Amino acid sequence: MKFGKKYEAYMRGMEAELPAVGIKRLKKMLKTCRRSTSPSPSPSAAASSDRRCTGHCTVCDGSFFPSLLNEMSAVVGCFNEKAKKLLELHLASGFKKYTMWFTNKGGKSHGRLTQQGKDLVTYAIINAVAMRKILKKYDKIHYSKQGQEFKAQAQSLHIEILQSPWLCELMAFYMNLRRSKKNNAAAMELFGDCSLVFDDDRPTLSCNLFDSMRVDISLTCSICLDTVFDPVSLSCGHIFCYLCCCSAASVTIVDGLKSADHKSKCPLCRQQGVFPDAMHLDELNMLLSHSCPEYWEKRMQLERVERVRLAKEHWESQCRAFLGI
Repeated sequence: MKFGKKYEAYMRGMEAELPAVGIKRLKKMLKTCRRSTSPSPSPSAAASSDRRCTGHCTVCDGSFFPSLLNEMSAVVGCFNEKAKKLLELHLASGFKKYTMWFTNKGGKSHGRLTQQGKDLVTYAIINAVAMRKILKKYDKIHYSKQGQEFKAQAQSLHIEILQSPWLCELMAFYMNLRRSKKNNAAAMELFGDCSLVFDDDRPTLSCNLFDSMRVDISLTCSICLDTVFDPVSLSCGHIFCYLCCCSAASVTIVDGLKSADHKSKCPLCRQQGVFPDAMHLDELNMLLSHSCPEYWEKRMQLERVERVRLAKEHWESQCRAFLGI
């Protein structure tokens, strides 16, 4: 079965109607564009034409890319919202957890949570494959690299679903559920292709849940070059230690990343304004703390000393500023 039919069958099988990439409709647009830019019957014209879109193509500029952009935004927005609700339910405690479970009609058992998490990860990956294939089709028809350039644009707009921090959190969520329910055969089956791998002490979160699409997320902080501790994901999708992030954004741990200047850039991709919307990865933090407990305990002690020192320096500077010293 071709991917397009497989994708449509999968989306029809979802319990709720969710935003999707209109592969069939977008392919029709490309066919229209191909017909409008195909060589003329004249042999001389056919020899000189390479069937490229030259100048401003009304199909590509006016329909294809704007339509795909809207669909990608809808898919990512839906995925982020559902993932956030699911993980909030899992991490909630006390009265808040009771309230959330009651609001959700108490139907969130361990198996149900696991299945919903699996469905969301599959939804993210299959839509990532769909977007990749339709852009590859675009470049094939036009002999261009505009599709790849559009992917770069989507990343800068933070609507590339594989860059969503919620995807990393859901993968860690799977691993945490497997650890907490070791005897649950159903949970083990779901985690078959999701793993935390340490290669030369360099941890990587890997997932291969659909087709040939593989997601590998490095868990090494590119600032301190160590396993991320108290990890945060910037809005561009890159993951760092919280203290390293504060240092890169030139803010104190007291003020936090929300106080970062909007001109501050990600240390990796150099995008601006990615610090204020940074997200703490609580599920990933739990996963790493249980996967390497000795390292985690040692790192926690060092971080505690460093945080006390930084907080002390901050308040001393505030006092000197207040006294005008």
